[in-house]
Parts: sequence; C-alpha cells; structure tokens
Amino acid sequence: QVHLVDSGGGLVQAGGSLRLSCSCTTSGNTRSIDAMGWYRQAPGKQRELVARITSNGSTNYSDSVKGRFTISRDNAKNTVYLQLNSLKPEDTAVYYCNADVTEYGRQWSAAKNYWGQGTQVTVSS
Repeated sequence: QVHLVDSGGGLVQAGGSLRLSCSCTTSGNTRSIDAMGWYRQAPGKQRELVARITSNGSTNYSDSVKGRFTISRDNAKNTVYLQLNSLKPEDTAVYYCNADVTEYGRQWSAAKNYWGQGTQVTVSS
C-alpha cells in the first residue's frame, strides 16, 4: 500500500507565505520513492504541474512559480515540501502531491504514480 498525505494549505493574503508538506507511507513489498512533485488545479481549469523533484534533488518548476516557490524533500522521512512565497490571488487552487513509486518483487518491479488528497490554498487580494 502507498499513501500520500498532503497538508499545510490555508487562507493567506497576497504577498504572504505558506508551506505545504506531503508524507508518503508504504507497506508491503519493498518500494522506492522516485520523483515527487506538486500539482494544482484551480476551479474550471486543468490540473497543472507546479514543481517536481527527483530522488537525487534535481528540480523543475512551472514558469508561473519560478523564483517564488521552492520544492524540497527529506528522503529519510519520505516527505516533500513546497514553500510558497509572494503568493498571488492566481495561485489559489487545490494543491496535490504526486509521487512515482517503484515496487520490487523477487524478480519483478513495477512503477506506479500516486496522488495525495489535495490541500486548498486560497490567496486573497
């Protein structure tokens, strides 16, 4: 089993900051957590990538958040963070954690993608 639990959203004024966290828990077969990331979905819009980080720390960001958001991860805790600074009303959305997890059996492996339940970020003007 793999579970992603994301948290840290809330209501903040424009220019403010928030920190989102996402913990990945696994049970059963041996698994490795590969790339982790954050996506967001605003009302009436498609879900979009915000930021992503590989297991060795390489990152990429959407152009709309570069310089304002920072993604990081603690591999020992299987946790990924998203620091949101200089928030704008257009950042308002439900933010979803995402993870690529590889499961290993005796002579096989299988990669799957998982989502958290989402956390609401609302930025008031």
